[in-house]
Amino acid sequence: QVQLVESGGGLVQAGGSLRLSCAARRSLFSGNTMGWFRQAPGKERESILCNTNGGSTNYAGSVKGRFFASRDNAKNTVFLQMNNLKPEDTADYFCAATDVRVEVCSMLSKYEYNIWGRGTQVTVSS
Repeated sequence: QVQLVESGGGLVQAGGSLRLSCAARRSLFSGNTMGWFRQAPGKERESILCNTNGGSTNYAGSVKGRFFASRDNAKNTVFLQMNNLKPEDTADYFCAATDVRVEVCSMLSKYEYNIWGRGTQVTVSS
């Protein structure tokens, strides 16, 4: 059963913006840590940000100040707003969830996220 579905990827020129969406099953949306990850060709999957129960969001240094997380509780959807995109942002983007509880969600490794969307592709051209 599909629990997370990403959308909004596509092709954009450097300096442009995209907003990714991740629609979650209602039972999954509340009470879980959510994260966004990306995987560029030939590279390991890396964390972009994480957020627990709508609290503070932890951003990776590579996207801080450019990418922003938000959520719409009524629609059971989280968003990733990506601004000032760079060619190095080209990757498959994934949202993920886990019920593992920690004080700071950045302490979690990607292996502790047990529910994943199938990803959406983002290509940034120069």
